[in-house]
Amino acid sequence: MREVAVIGIGQTKIGEHWDQSLRDLAGQAIQAAMMDAQREEADALYIGNMMSSTANHQQHLGAYIADWAGLKNIEAYRIESACSSGAASFRTGFMAVASGEVECAVVVGVEKMTDSPAGEITAALATAAEADWEVDQGVSFVALNALVMKRYMHEHGWKHQDFAQFSINAHANARNNPFARFHDTLSLEAYEKGPMIADPINVFDASPMGDGAAAVVLVPADSIHASSRPRIVIAGSGSATDTIAAHDRRAPTWLSAAEISVKHAYSQAGIGPGDIDLFEYHDAFTIMATLSLEACGLYERGQGPRAALDNDISLTGKIPVATMGGLKARGHPVGATGLYQVVEVVQQLRGEAGENQVADAKIGMTQNIGGSGSNIVTHILRRV
Repeated sequence: MREVAVIGIGQTKIGEHWDQSLRDLAGQAIQAAMMDAQREEADALYIGNMMSSTANHQQHLGAYIADWAGLKNIEAYRIESACSSGAASFRTGFMAVASGEVECAVVVGVEKMTDSPAGEITAALATAAEADWEVDQGVSFVALNALVMKRYMHEHGWKHQDFAQFSINAHANARNNPFARFHDTLSLEAYEKGPMIADPINVFDASPMGDGAAAVVLVPADSIHASSRPRIVIAGSGSATDTIAAHDRRAPTWLSAAEISVKHAYSQAGIGPGDIDLFEYHDAFTIMATLSLEACGLYERGQGPRAALDNDISLTGKIPVATMGGLKARGHPVGATGLYQVVEVVQQLRGEAGENQVADAKIGMTQNIGGSGSNIVTHILRRV
């Protein structure tokens, strides 16, 4: 297997882009990534997307986006694994280049969510859950996460307020990210007064939907000529699944797929949890942020909220997370999220994160969660 490097990154601002189509957004991110990489051609295009068939009534995204982006006659197709579609497509591109089959791969994650009524998007998101024993029983995706959070609080004795700093930190970091959806700070008082969605999850525990796209360009690391810019390589990549239904798991409050995928990534990279300089986790809900920190070995089981309470997750803390706002404040266009995470880690490792720069960042990790923890993909990137 060849070592693979990220040589180009691009992203669009997350928001309600009424005047832009799915392919407009994807094309902008691809163009930005290709310009950043100083490339005009590629051999393959891999697209992370969850709901184009329902939200946009458009399938066949490979040809649809390759044609629009001017990448003619290349291999191109869509990869879907619910909210982890972005990371799954990134892993596909990584393996294609690492194998020697592809010399230059473009990977883009894109989602166009705001054109559809909220009820339709809620129904589409629910397709990441188990149809017969979760969705058909009337449980929404938010409600599933609420059940997991309530169980976690019961098992480990935490209060709702103990999760506040996860969201407060994300909003503080998003202020300096021009691509983020939200730029307002969040206070503890506002968090506590947030309207309840599904007890105990309130509006400030949950990430917002939005339209957006992010893209990267991948090549063999040994093909990169001398440059003034740091070389960013993919040091580890792991992916794993769990039962699609949360109630079928041995422990609904433990992300087994995260534990397995991160162990693979740590092993490939030859590192452990203590070597991670920053972590772009999947904070679709504050409970998922908590469970991800624990599954990755960064905190003891049942002690994830301690990271927020002790302010360990700030830009100058023990393990900086959501450094550009995370899903909570940057936004969560589901199929694109995994690529936004990678783009943000590359920015940090290059030293291009501006006011949000993590000092001397050399190793960054991303983790993208599909479903309620049923498909999880972890990547470790290193500056060399």
